[in-house]
Amino acid sequence: MSNLSIKNVPEDLVIQLRARAKTNHRSLQGELLSLISAAVHAPDLQHHRGVPALGETTGTKSIEQVAAEHRASQIEPIADAPLAVDLVRRSRDGKS
Repeated sequence: MSNLSIKNVPEDLVIQLRARAKTNHRSLQGELLSLISAAVHAPDLQHHRGVPALGETTGTKSIEQVAAEHRASQIEPIADAPLAVDLVRRSRDGKS
C-alpha cells in the first residue's frame, strides 16, 4: 500500500474532518480513505459501478421529508378527535 500526504490543510477543515470521523466511528485516516474511495468510485467517473456520488441521494428520505409528505396528504384534521396522548393513557389504564 502507498502513503499520501496532504500539506497546508486549513485548520477549520481538519476540525470538520475529525468531527466527521468521530461521528462515523473511524480514525481520521479511515475517514479520509473512505472519502477518497467514494470520490474515485463516483458515477461521473465510473457509471457502470452504480455507486452514488458524494452528496447524491440513494432513494431514501429523511424523517422530515416523510413527515412533510404526510402533513401535505392530510386534507383537514378531525375536529372532535381525541388526542393521541389521551388514547394511550386510556389504553394503559385499562379504560375503553
